[in-house]
Amino acid sequence: METGDKIPSIELLNIKNEKSNLSSFIGQKVIIYFYPRDNTSGCTTEACDFRDHKNIFDESGYTIIGISRDSIGSHLKFIEKHSLNFILLSDPDLIAHKSFGTWGLKKSYGKETMGVIRSTFVFDETGTLVEKYINIKAKGHVEKLINSLH
Repeated sequence: METGDKIPSIELLNIKNEKSNLSSFIGQKVIIYFYPRDNTSGCTTEACDFRDHKNIFDESGYTIIGISRDSIGSHLKFIEKHSLNFILLSDPDLIAHKSFGTWGLKKSYGKETMGVIRSTFVFDETGTLVEKYINIKAKGHVEKLINSLH
């Protein structure tokens, strides 16, 4: 996924177990972020930062969507435990992850494994990718994102 690309037509399940097509968000500004796992320290930090700053994104007209491989049940527990106030979608088959390039080889403590590459994608109202942040650190990312959007 490169700057200038259009948001892909990919259907994922939302927490109501309904199909949600990413291309249905064309017409609004969208932030899609990929994270490794519900209720882990870094992912919780990032999700709570999005939650705590949602009013700033709302004022700028952005819809926030988090995507992970976790199940709908896991997403429901994550939302409930941390009072998350934005959309979470489930991608257990890695369809969106692979389309966006957020599944790949990672190094952790000198060991290489396949996994989720924490990343964020910003789309404008036309569904065009205008910014991307690949392999980011959870802590402080949302603040940097806000600064880059203003």
